[in-house]
Amino acid sequence: MVPALEVRGIVKRYGGLLANDGIDLAVAAGEVHAVMGENGAGKTTLMSILYGLQPPDAGEMFRDGRWVRFRSSADAIAAGLGMVHQAFRLFGSLTVWENVVYGREPRRGGFIDRRAAREAVAALAVRYGLAVAPDAVVDRLSVGVRQRVEILKTLYRRARVLILDEPTAVLTPPEREALFAVLRALVADGSSVLFVTHKLDEVMAISDRVTVLRDGRVAAHMATRETSPREIVRAMIGRSLPPPPPRTGEPPGEVRLEVRDLFVRAPGRPPPVAGVSFAVRAGEIVGIAGVAGNGQTELVEALAGLRRPDGGRVAVNGRDVTAADAAGHRAAGLAYVPEDRAAVGTARAASAAENLALGFHRAPPIARGRLLDRAAMRAWARQLIARFDIRIAGERSPAGTLSGGNLQKLVVARELAHAAPVLIAEQPTRGVDVGAIATIHAQLAAERAARRAVLVVSAELSEILALSDRVLAMFEGRIIAECDGAAADEEGIGALMAGRRAEAA
Repeated sequence: MVPALEVRGIVKRYGGLLANDGIDLAVAAGEVHAVMGENGAGKTTLMSILYGLQPPDAGEMFRDGRWVRFRSSADAIAAGLGMVHQAFRLFGSLTVWENVVYGREPRRGGFIDRRAAREAVAALAVRYGLAVAPDAVVDRLSVGVRQRVEILKTLYRRARVLILDEPTAVLTPPEREALFAVLRALVADGSSVLFVTHKLDEVMAISDRVTVLRDGRVAAHMATRETSPREIVRAMIGRSLPPPPPRTGEPPGEVRLEVRDLFVRAPGRPPPVAGVSFAVRAGEIVGIAGVAGNGQTELVEALAGLRRPDGGRVAVNGRDVTAADAAGHRAAGLAYVPEDRAAVGTARAASAAENLALGFHRAPPIARGRLLDRAAMRAWARQLIARFDIRIAGERSPAGTLSGGNLQKLVVARELAHAAPVLIAEQPTRGVDVGAIATIHAQLAAERAARRAVLVVSAELSEILALSDRVLAMFEGRIIAECDGAAADEEGIGALMAGRRAEAA
């Protein structure tokens, strides 16, 4: 059969970096084709070429057997391709429905039919289990809800070849299964799906075939039913994964992070954080599990000093920081990995060395009096780049040149290097490969072993359960339950995330 989409010999260079090196890939009609690889393996670059966002330096592309050249995403859309990007492509000042229908607005009498547009978006959201308010302004949405908007936007256009770049990064298990149901219906109708992910369980659950990239080249083509997660990992990283980090078994120490009756209010809607209280002690990891949009983002912003709470108290390492800004929280002993690595976690135009020096730039060895010691800053950056295996041309390269997963590793490397008494890690492994996930988990476990207090907020239940000594379930702005991490299971926590206490009992 003629492939729905095929590329042959794709090459892409960025200066001295060879991102794609002679890649061949064929996607059949009516199949889910997974693409896997380490961060920096060339996955996102290849998808950008397929969608017309950048041209290849060499190679050919075929759509239903016909040679094509895409000079823009408009060409790709016209050829029946759609893409959900890992980095959001939304207009922040517009509403959800305006983003979803943009360029294909329903009209009546020459004007945009707003009612029809809202109804269409609302119907899509209900049909595909992607809860979102059509009239909400995108800038005011959490990262998880923005991801739903991206998925809705592509589904609205009914693409026949759908490229999904880490589409489930912020979805809960029920939302993920709802998306999988959509994908199965699409391929049953003859559509094709290119599914880029780091999650082995998703690949085994949804894909028909797998292509593994390594260092910009194809390391393996596999039929999913004929392979195993272990074989895929070996093709990706050349080795087996280490076992998950064990819990220490030592009792936790004194309280390092204390939250009492915390409120964060929002105009015109119920408070996103409504009377939250908990504590994190030295030598423990506490995980917060919740469906995106239930107040986790606002809670963490208040804990990190990015948002002043409307009531309650926050103490870091015994110091009241309720009214302090982010610098005050850091001075009290807080390190923070934000969920939005691009907008909050890094200055993308600055070099990797400059980003890795943030928070260290006022003290030796990076500071020399009132001046920065650039040589010391670069040496520090090289240490962290090596320790966390950040794939980058060099420490002088802008952070914005990094792939999403490598940018995440840069933020995690910087914050863990502070060795602060309290660490808040919000979506710490979003968009990173399986090898990097194992490394980051081991580093978080090492923080616990060093008697630091760690708060992990993650949309990945498997991550919460693998790391946490205690799990707090958050629903509609409140902590509705606390579970022992060793005894908790995905089904019970998932029920709590949906507000169903009885089912989780």
